[in-house]
Amino acid sequence: MTWLTEGWRHVWLPYAQMQTAPLPLPAVRTEGSRIHLEDGRVLIDGIASWWTACHGYNHPHIRAAVAEQLERMPHVMFGGLGHEPAYRLATRLAALMPGSLNRVFFTDSGSVAVEVAIKIAVQSRLNRGERGRTKILAFTGGYHGDTLGTMAICDPEEGMHSMFSGLLPEHPVVPLPRDEASIAAFESFLEQHASTLAAIIVEPLVQGAGGMVLHEPEVLKRLRKAADHYGLTLIFDEIFTGFGRTGTMFAYEQAGVAPDIVTLSKALTGGTSPLAATIATDELFEAFLSDSPTTALMHGPTFMANPLGCAAANASLDLFETEPRLEQAAAISAQLRRELEPCRGLPGVKDVRVLGAIGMVELERIENPAALRQALVKQGVWIRPFRNILYLTPAFTISPEELSTLTRAIGTVLAA
Repeated sequence: MTWLTEGWRHVWLPYAQMQTAPLPLPAVRTEGSRIHLEDGRVLIDGIASWWTACHGYNHPHIRAAVAEQLERMPHVMFGGLGHEPAYRLATRLAALMPGSLNRVFFTDSGSVAVEVAIKIAVQSRLNRGERGRTKILAFTGGYHGDTLGTMAICDPEEGMHSMFSGLLPEHPVVPLPRDEASIAAFESFLEQHASTLAAIIVEPLVQGAGGMVLHEPEVLKRLRKAADHYGLTLIFDEIFTGFGRTGTMFAYEQAGVAPDIVTLSKALTGGTSPLAATIATDELFEAFLSDSPTTALMHGPTFMANPLGCAAANASLDLFETEPRLEQAAAISAQLRRELEPCRGLPGVKDVRVLGAIGMVELERIENPAALRQALVKQGVWIRPFRNILYLTPAFTISPEELSTLTRAIGTVLAA
């Protein structure tokens, strides 16, 4: 494997201390819920490549759509030129949204989609002559990306970003209003500081990278009511939760409320290629319309609305329309509840939680994540723990037997 050993001297891995990081596993092929390694081993993937491969790897319908698009036009700039995959995708995404969420801005990653959401929320006020409302209210345990703008609205105590505190703009972060004390603190904060705020941002139902922390749909209703009362833009970051992961197509559906902006990525293309979308209401869009070029949204990633990504996303939406993805998510949820629950009694286990097709085993601590990961690989599974969490976010198409292999591996390794 000279490509691995020679390339190791030049590659910089994500979220890794390169002085101590082991060589990564050499993956050569994927199919369904399986990752094939160069040495012949096959791992069942429990996290669908950071939650993206919702239909499983190499789904033939998505692959065919991308191949056809590759033959015709791999890419063309989105400034001044249009192409059918993007315009058709925008139309289909808007049709999935409630109310007047009709305007879709394409980017190439979830972090950038959130950056655009922040810019829309703030600039829409500036365009209307509102000054001084430039802060975004975020929540303890929240995570919205790794770019500078998104780091500024993550939990400032979260170790991954805390060292940048002197560089980042400061935004208020409060506990989610989920019990009597936090509701009172939330309302008190808004009474005093709402005049400085442009928006509220939240991950609906589950704070993913912040620790897989769940909250009830009533929290979203409370945020919608507060945003309406104080005239704030409400942003739902559905990059993790969107496209069936929580059991409904979008998490906010479980609360019966709609945001003013929603951000999407991860499973948007079925894990095939980078693509993200920021979807805003007609009312926000209209704040950017005038005879002056200075009121336009000045943002434009080079590969925004990449035709290959848009073709993959359209094919992914086809599958949600023609194959029983939400029913599969419900079956996964029931199996996760049944098979992960015994972990609650194992030493070092703090909690077991399941929401939709997300299963979590929270430990008191993980002393050596790399060793834990390697122990799981020996069980024939690919699960990537983080912080003190072991989690499963499998493809919706995973078989019950494959899912049992994943849950059994967690139980076996934790028991040992």
